[in-house]
Amino acid sequence: MALLEVENLHAGYGRIEVLHGVSLVLEAHTLCAIVGANGAGKTTLLMTLSRLLPIRAGTIRFDGRSLARTASHDVVRAGLAHVPEGRRMLAQLTVEENLLVAAEIRPDLNRKAEIAALYERFPILGKRRKVPAGSLSGGEQQMLALGRALITHPKALLLDEPSMGLAPKLVDQIFAIVAEERTRGTSILLVEQNARKALALADRAYVLERGKIAMEGTGAELLGRDEITAAYLGAPEDG
Repeated sequence: MALLEVENLHAGYGRIEVLHGVSLVLEAHTLCAIVGANGAGKTTLLMTLSRLLPIRAGTIRFDGRSLARTASHDVVRAGLAHVPEGRRMLAQLTVEENLLVAAEIRPDLNRKAEIAALYERFPILGKRRKVPAGSLSGGEQQMLALGRALITHPKALLLDEPSMGLAPKLVDQIFAIVAEERTRGTSILLVEQNARKALALADRAYVLERGKIAMEGTGAELLGRDEITAAYLGAPEDG
């Protein structure tokens, strides 16, 4: 069943159009990867889906409803959470204060219980809960960014480059968290610079080139395409 449907989407900044008729589908309880070179429009796509950028043309439907006239905070309430590139912490606030702010979007939740559950899942956040978010390491900030999204109990996550700038061991840890969240039933649209890991995890995948979908298929199919290997994957990883 399609949870997120995008058809003929056009979007951009000012007079510059970045997306030129993008169409894709995110099925419920699956992970879909978007790969492509820098400047292909991947971040623009996620920002448009979360309604941080206007739709110039085309349609976005989430859980059966159009998002054309939906404000970004109402998109979160509808169950579509965006973890942006660069994490964007409220740097002067503590870890716990960041989580409390995120939880405000869902006043029906028991915030104390939800935060306690997150600390069980991410023990390092519990240990650092009184520390300003701006002083966290890159890996800790990424866990906090994921935690802020997950505390809203989203139906779907938009993840923008979650492994960027992290050491290899932390990259593996972040991907393990993403994989676990998919097994919990959350649908995930993943934009990721580590195309090999993203495609290995993906049920479905799309290649975005210059604002258009150039190729699509299962993650395994795209991993097996020579042109994808040459353009995006580089040398195979050890092990």
